[in-house]
Amino acid sequence: MFKTTLRTAFAAIFVLLTLLISQAHDNGEGTRRRSRSRQSNECNLFKGSWIMDPSYPIYNGSECPFVDSGLNCQKNGRDDTMYLKFRWQPHRCALASFSGKRFLRRNRGKKIMFVGDSLSSNQWQSLACMLYHSVPSTKHTFTREGPLSNLSFPEYGVSVMYLKNGFLVDLVVEKESRVLKLDSISRGGKWEGVDVLIFNSYHWWTHSGSLQTWDYYQVGEEIYKNMGRMEAYKIALTTWAKWVDSNINPNKTRVFFQGISAIHDEGKDWNEPNVRSCEGQTLPIHGLHFPGKRYPGQHVVKGVLVKMKNPAYLLDITLLTQLRKDGHPSIYGDEGRDCSHWCLAGVPDTWNQILYNILLKK
Repeated sequence: MFKTTLRTAFAAIFVLLTLLISQAHDNGEGTRRRSRSRQSNECNLFKGSWIMDPSYPIYNGSECPFVDSGLNCQKNGRDDTMYLKFRWQPHRCALASFSGKRFLRRNRGKKIMFVGDSLSSNQWQSLACMLYHSVPSTKHTFTREGPLSNLSFPEYGVSVMYLKNGFLVDLVVEKESRVLKLDSISRGGKWEGVDVLIFNSYHWWTHSGSLQTWDYYQVGEEIYKNMGRMEAYKIALTTWAKWVDSNINPNKTRVFFQGISAIHDEGKDWNEPNVRSCEGQTLPIHGLHFPGKRYPGQHVVKGVLVKMKNPAYLLDITLLTQLRKDGHPSIYGDEGRDCSHWCLAGVPDTWNQILYNILLKK
């Protein structure tokens, strides 16, 4: 108990010092910042910093029935709570607070689907909890059939779904080998007829050893045992982009792509070289910039999206997640030390708040 109290006290002192430093910096840099603001007045939802907000979190993850056990960090024994008290503040603009009732009214009669790996599930669970908390008296139904989870609100005719599909392209078993067909999408029919699609694919492409879920790549009739990961990722993402351009009507369906979510497995990325994981991290990285590595997939994603006939909207969450080394389940999850997924309530709530703000503008 003493250690917990001491850690909380140190965290509070740290936050106070960072706020004071930030204020002093603002005063000293005021003239230069005003000059820069004249050069660019454009709002950027994905550049900004995390600031304290006593009103957070917006729901209690332990009271949400849609949170996987591995993401329910407080229920799993995490005793620090400071990580729950930060709100994303974009550069030169404000985010409207999330309203579940307004979200449902605005999307009345619509189907919303997240398609991707466990990070897509992380975002879907977050939105499910935000809605569940925001409109507690509204009746809902929930079903899970194979890879598809569906939360529906009959009063509004709204369905919020998650479809597990980590590669987007086909992964098949042929002659006892797992083959990743980089130029083939045979299950895209499940994506049709949906009003809002939020795709994601990246982390599975970086897996190796026992975590790798394929044995060979295939392009056309050619089979490859080895190929550069990002080369394969680019071919597959281009296949997905062509499918979307050919099969999705942009006048009916909004298409988003969830950007690359950060992993915090090396303290040197945030100038703590002796730290080997996210374990024990209780505060975000202060400021507007992340000092560590960039992900090669970022360049691939942006390069593919820009070439689409009707480019998907990139939910460019990389920076805002890079700054949140404190937001992972760490040892309070189901997977040993998890520094890639996110506690709920937590960081993915911001992804959905940004999505909510974008959808409001249409």
